[in-house]
Amino acid sequence: MPSPNDSSDDSESTDHRYVTTFDPVDGRPSEAVVTAVAAVLEADPAELAPLYDVMDPGALNDLIEHAQRGSTDGTHLVWFTYEGLDVGVRSDGEIRIRDATVAS
Repeated sequence: MPSPNDSSDDSESTDHRYVTTFDPVDGRPSEAVVTAVAAVLEADPAELAPLYDVMDPGALNDLIEHAQRGSTDGTHLVWFTYEGLDVGVRSDGEIRIRDATVAS
């Protein structure tokens, strides 16, 4: 049985292809996502579809910034699909990437 402090849930299973981090205070999560997805796909970031086709980069940046300012109630996580990959961005600066075609 998980402890009450266990922050894992079904959406955060260990089937991630790639995990990386960015500085949530000074970094732009939208740029970190594009860089991380490009690394997973072994592509140049400029070759990828624009992130704004699936997620408003400014909204993502604002969400993480807002979560950092008021982060007394844990870590926030947002998932979206980009370039055929499920991308999870956490307010603590972690990016998790897994194949979107693999069932959870």
